[in-house]
Amino acid sequence: MLCLAHRGFHAVERENTLASFAAAAARGVDGIETDVRLGADGQALLLHDRVIGPPGERRAVADVTQAEAARLLGHPVPVLADALDAFPDLLWNVEIKTPEALAETMRVLRPRLSRMRLLVTSFRHDVAARCAALLDVDCGLLLASRPLDLARMIGDCAGIPRLRTIVWDFNVMDEAQVREARAAGWASHVYGPQTADEHAHCRHIGLDGVITDHPGLLGR
Repeated sequence: MLCLAHRGFHAVERENTLASFAAAAARGVDGIETDVRLGADGQALLLHDRVIGPPGERRAVADVTQAEAARLLGHPVPVLADALDAFPDLLWNVEIKTPEALAETMRVLRPRLSRMRLLVTSFRHDVAARCAALLDVDCGLLLASRPLDLARMIGDCAGIPRLRTIVWDFNVMDEAQVREARAAGWASHVYGPQTADEHAHCRHIGLDGVITDHPGLLGR
């Protein structure tokens, strides 16, 4: 089972920074999950939140440049290319937060496909499907709620061969649905386990990967 550090190892460093990625790599994780939003300068910025900055000065990421984002947050904000090139041997789970970030993310990923391990995911399933259809890269669907009809969701993706991963919120993950997805040829990852018992449960049910804030609970 793969261990991916959620936004790097942000227990010790600022999330989604090169420092947090380095800390995760030092823990021996298999990979890193990070978030991509498009800045006003067209850069693929590694930021989770839609709005950033201190009280009274909060601004949407879409309206700021990389330099402005760094000033608002008080620390350097990396772009996707810099992070990938700094840690090329890790598996990267790149979560695309908005449709506007898709084109720039694909532009960055395209020349790296043959030499890196990549998984592109999104809560916007149309974005994940489009990326899988246009780029030769593994893609996945992020789920924050339990599907009412998993078979139908999987069937809707039948014509997109690189879209074969589900990333479940731990709160809604259903062991029976994990087995159903596996039987249909889909991998299952999970994000959000917190305790040692929850991490052990992920291993017990045979998940393919865990995206965790606590890599130490998986022995990393």
